[in-house]
Amino acid sequence: MNRPLIIINNIAAKARRAWPIIRKQLGASQINFDCYETSQPADATARTRVALRGGTTDIAVVGGDGTLSEAAEGFFEFSARVGELPSPIKSAASPANLPPGPGDDFSRGLMDGRAPLEKWIAIFVSHCRAQERQRTRLVDVLYGRCDGYKTPFICLNASTMGIGGDTAARVAAQGKSMRRFSGEARFAAAAMAALVAWRERHVRVSIDDREVIEDRMNLAAVANALYAGGGMMLSPHAKIDDGKLDIITASGLNRAQVLRELARIYKGGHVANPKVRIVQGTNVRVETFAPEDAMPIEADGNVRGHTPVEFRVMPRALRFVVGKNDL
Repeated sequence: MNRPLIIINNIAAKARRAWPIIRKQLGASQINFDCYETSQPADATARTRVALRGGTTDIAVVGGDGTLSEAAEGFFEFSARVGELPSPIKSAASPANLPPGPGDDFSRGLMDGRAPLEKWIAIFVSHCRAQERQRTRLVDVLYGRCDGYKTPFICLNASTMGIGGDTAARVAAQGKSMRRFSGEARFAAAAMAALVAWRERHVRVSIDDREVIEDRMNLAAVANALYAGGGMMLSPHAKIDDGKLDIITASGLNRAQVLRELARIYKGGHVANPKVRIVQGTNVRVETFAPEDAMPIEADGNVRGHTPVEFRVMPRALRFVVGKNDL
């Protein structure tokens, strides 16, 4: 039996609370495993690469979307050649998710709905026992290059620029006094501060060398999965395995209109606003034209860098352990 690796985001309170439950259930199921607790950003990426090169094929993550995204990045080697997509370290390897809370966007989209932690544990146990090794799902992955196209990263759910990116940067910069509050409260406080300080930027979005959207924008986003940002539906028709990325732009919204759309985005109602556009493609560039207009980039909750940025879709590049057969 392959000995899986469990990566735990030891910084997140939900993960710390969930880990004893997971550990006890794995032990009761006689699953032998290795575990690793992260202590800083990119830990999950580095440890995943080490494990895969050492022969591990199953890696599960106890943490939120940001930790899962970092681990997913570790499944790939980045090429130094400009324009070349990352290559898998071990194509037969499978990442798995053990989400500590019901709000994790990737797990919700992967299962087409919310599922309790106990169900995810049972799925992973069955997978490790080789009873249901085919219960996996191939999903698309977004490959991004930011900071003048020099810094590569992997994204699973979505990446936002503009108010979304500024909000993520503010959450990351919050001190210990704010970290005592819930994630939802911290996000709301950061979003309000970002909205007050925000100004529209002149942005050009180029899609597949066939369509250009150029305007003063409040938001630009690229979606791969249905959910992002704690249940927001940036693109209500996004599919994680269609080989496409969904590009969302919002232009000309005042602060009151932005607040209105933020309230509607959790059900996808923002798409009814004619100032919001969604276009599909396989490659997109988001460019700003002055250093002071560079927008922070959020991807799966992590702050990655600043515009300009390019995204390319990697169709069905990862095989995730899940509770239904891949078709």
